[in-house]
Amino acid sequence: MIKMFEEFEKHLIEDEKPSIYFNKIINNESVFTEYPYTLLSCLVEIPQSPEHHPEGNVWIHTMLVVDNAAKVKGLSENPRAFMWGALLHDLGKAPTTKIRKGKITSYDHDTVGAELCRKFLETFTQEEDFIKQVVALVRWHMQTLFVMKDLPFGNVKSMTSEISIKEIALLSECDRLGRGELNDVKIKEEKENIKAFIRKCEKYLEGSK
Repeated sequence: MIKMFEEFEKHLIEDEKPSIYFNKIINNESVFTEYPYTLLSCLVEIPQSPEHHPEGNVWIHTMLVVDNAAKVKGLSENPRAFMWGALLHDLGKAPTTKIRKGKITSYDHDTVGAELCRKFLETFTQEEDFIKQVVALVRWHMQTLFVMKDLPFGNVKSMTSEISIKEIALLSECDRLGRGELNDVKIKEEKENIKAFIRKCEKYLEGSK
């Protein structure tokens, strides 16, 4: 199992499109039937809202996010943690996805996913700083939405005590763009939204001094 973890990491760090490797092995490796790899393989069966995720299930979305992350990992403060964060960011959708009033929802998948992420990584490594950074990426990856919409789940103070604004913004951009076919206008809109998130967080922190 450790060998597979190391192989995952190699492809996450070195491949231009890690999804090619992961899509190739997802149905062909017996390791995906063993915990904690089942936390990933089960994402194939988890649906998403067609309105927000026309690309399909959580696994398809995750692969799009991983490929987006591979393009920008050089901008990350810690590319290794960043790429693992991209792969594991939606683990929480498996236990939280439900149909509510005819709509597919995954409330609290960020907080639930953070704990699953920790358990996943602790199976393979005891590198506390590395685990802490990946878990923080998963825990706070929804803050762009929460902060920009002034939702009660937004918590800039707690987020920035664990990870930098720009690191979350970088993952959030990969996440937001990993949603099927987006035209140039929509891509520009998403990128402007990320910039606005950074400004809003910085303004909040400045005002709280």
